[in-house]
Amino acid sequence: MRSLFFWRKVTDMRLDKYLKVSRLIKRRTVANEACSAGRVTVNGKVAKPGTEVKAGDIIEIGFGTKSVRVEVVAVAETTRKDEAAELYRYL
Repeated sequence: MRSLFFWRKVTDMRLDKYLKVSRLIKRRTVANEACSAGRVTVNGKVAKPGTEVKAGDIIEIGFGTKSVRVEVVAVAETTRKDEAAELYRYL
């Protein structure tokens, strides 16, 4: 398993890109649409696709009647599929 230290260091990232890189949402266009529709919040505020996220932020995504709430643990420019879950922690 790779360590977080091997990933390219990034301090913050656009929300739509983070959702795609972390694989919380599979495609960036779908992440962009979810943000634009008001189904994504960052730290309790409705977030636009360009909202910057950083470690420690709380993201909540509405999927129909369900919602997913996670804390951003790390931000990375790219990651492998099997390591994507290390970027966030379910709350």
